[in-house]
Amino acid sequence: NLVTNTTSIILISMSKFLIVGLGNIGDEYTETRHNIGFKIIDELARQNNLKFSTDRFASITECKYKGKTLILIKPNTYMNLSGKAVNYWLQAEKIETENMLVLVDELALPFGKIRIGPKGSDGGHNGLKSIQESINTNNYPRLRFGISNEFNKGAQVNYVLGKWSQEEIKTLKDRIDIAVEAVKAFSFVGLQRCMNEFNNK
Repeated sequence: NLVTNTTSIILISMSKFLIVGLGNIGDEYTETRHNIGFKIIDELARQNNLKFSTDRFASITECKYKGKTLILIKPNTYMNLSGKAVNYWLQAEKIETENMLVLVDELALPFGKIRIGPKGSDGGHNGLKSIQESINTNNYPRLRFGISNEFNKGAQVNYVLGKWSQEEIKTLKDRIDIAVEAVKAFSFVGLQRCMNEFNNK
């Protein structure tokens, strides 16, 4: 019985994923570069006709994909406390950190470029910093979405919290769609194959 129960727990944990979109709550932040994590999550939910509900530290919904369960969350704690939501939902849903994917904006990548990896530093990103402090590790997968770094010295905050340029808006939806496909691939074919397929797109 113990073996059967353990196997069941392992199978459940392998089929359940926590997908975390990072951003700030409030209408004034909706279309800002810093909120790309929210936008990717919102598009995945929209494509599956899902509605979010508000629960502990986050807006949350559940997506089924090819036998996998994806728990989608958007922390409502503001960016610099994102770790509270992540830590709570990892434990509440009994999900291992390797089955979590954090969607985050990345200044070091050209606009729309996607980089998926198994771990990394916070790179000065307040959301990632909060997650690392809350779960005591930086060994968790993340999808970084390039927002470029086309700003003058000292203007980083205004740039990150600024809205997309008209030029960026032309291709933003296509790039978000690719990110959504990457999220689904992460859950279905695993991190390595997901990286191989999407890191050059």
